[in-house]
Amino acid sequence: MFDLVLPSLLLASLAFFAYFYFSRVNKNSSIDLEKILEREQKTKIEFEKKLELLQNQVITLKENNAKLDSSYLNLTSNYKDLESSSLKNVKSLEEQLSELSEEKRKIVSQKKSSEVRLGNIAETLAPFLDQFNFNPEHCIFLGRPIDYISFGSKEITFIEIKSGKSQLNSKQRSIRDQVHNKRVAWKEIRII
Repeated sequence: MFDLVLPSLLLASLAFFAYFYFSRVNKNSSIDLEKILEREQKTKIEFEKKLELLQNQVITLKENNAKLDSSYLNLTSNYKDLESSSLKNVKSLEEQLSELSEEKRKIVSQKKSSEVRLGNIAETLAPFLDQFNFNPEHCIFLGRPIDYISFGSKEITFIEIKSGKSQLNSKQRSIRDQVHNKRVAWKEIRII
């Protein structure tokens, strides 16, 4: 009988320890499981809050993007309108500039022409004016490059008539400088 009791006791004590161990493990497991579930619930709540915050930010960004797109389209439209208007203004101003340049060219040409005519008239009439200090009978009209040469009793004078703000041309300045530097010569040529 003792042979039966010892294995029975051993089996019973093993069963007791197994029950005790598994009930503790089960109890600890349920406590750990509750903590894990509690932690997971907190994590889920935090995640849902972050997800909601991100969704709100996405909505805000989409609204801002829509506003920016609208502003961009308005600015593009305004730019195209301004560009078109500016190009029309530039074209109009270029045409006006061209017309004014042509008018100015004509006026300058007419002015120069009238100055030349006035100068020719002044050259022709100069010997009869009070400012002409030479005897017209002693003057010979050349016209180019010098207007007159006066053969006075004491000297020969080269005379150039100018009106307004006209200046000597390069040929006339060269003749004037040669006279001032006494580079005037007499040459007699005999033809037989």
